[in-house]
Amino acid sequence: MDNDQLRRNTAVFPMSSAMKLTGLSARQIRYYESLSLVVPERTEGNHRLFSMNDLDVLLDIKNYMEKGFTMKRIGELLNESQTIDTPEVLKHVEYQKPMLNRGDLSRFFK
Repeated sequence: MDNDQLRRNTAVFPMSSAMKLTGLSARQIRYYESLSLVVPERTEGNHRLFSMNDLDVLLDIKNYMEKGFTMKRIGELLNESQTIDTPEVLKHVEYQKPMLNRGDLSRFFK
């Protein structure tokens, strides 16, 4: 294992840091852990410690959720070790057009 992989796999972030870095709540993170989507290490006092790879997985889950994927499908995608740029995700995103603000009339003027 090279130095970069070693750094990314080293669990050093407590739950509070994981929450700040991902924008997820502790409850969400614990839920994803209960589904075995992310498996943080534990200290002797049973506190969770997250690695950078764990944080990447949490951010992937968050992105998939924002795109409308179910938890079951997210689990399948993570288990297949696919990235967010898979054709299925890109195709799915095409159908989710950004909503215009009510006051945005620029689409009528060229």
